[in-house]
Amino acid sequence: MATTTVRPGLDELVSGIGAITAQRLGPRESAFAVADLMRDHLPPLDLLTPDERAGSPERYVSHLLHAQDDFSIMAVVWRPGQHTVIHDHVSWCTFGILSGIESETLYRDMGDHLVEIGRAENRPGEVSGFAPPGDIHMVRNTSAEVGVSVHVYGADVSKVGSSVRRVYDLPVR
Repeated sequence: MATTTVRPGLDELVSGIGAITAQRLGPRESAFAVADLMRDHLPPLDLLTPDERAGSPERYVSHLLHAQDDFSIMAVVWRPGQHTVIHDHVSWCTFGILSGIESETLYRDMGDHLVEIGRAENRPGEVSGFAPPGDIHMVRNTSAEVGVSVHVYGADVSKVGSSVRRVYDLPVR
């Protein structure tokens, strides 16, 4: 059973992602197909209410917008400087930036430490996708404004509890 919060611009995205996940593609193919869809159908910033867009001074905030067995859609709100821990995911993920700049640092697990393998500055209108393995990252809002991004995960996060599979506390070399 699907759970959806009524939001502007979400219906078309939900139906499009549903059609993609019904094809039972592999994780990378699903992430890339959803990214292509999101490039054409990225929801507007008023997807969230003004109060939701304000975020929280303590940490970034996630809003579950839609969940069903094959995928979930979340909006993440980041105040300037807020960031995630280094983590990976339970499933493929696609994200699109509505405001702010999400600076992403990618890592490789070397067993006893992590190695930085890349960086990306994701700006409003940009969309990207990835799939495990190889999805270890940390994300930070490096802009001076509140950042909002839409994330699609290939799992029902309302059932699994989080999109995060593992948090990494290994040293970075």
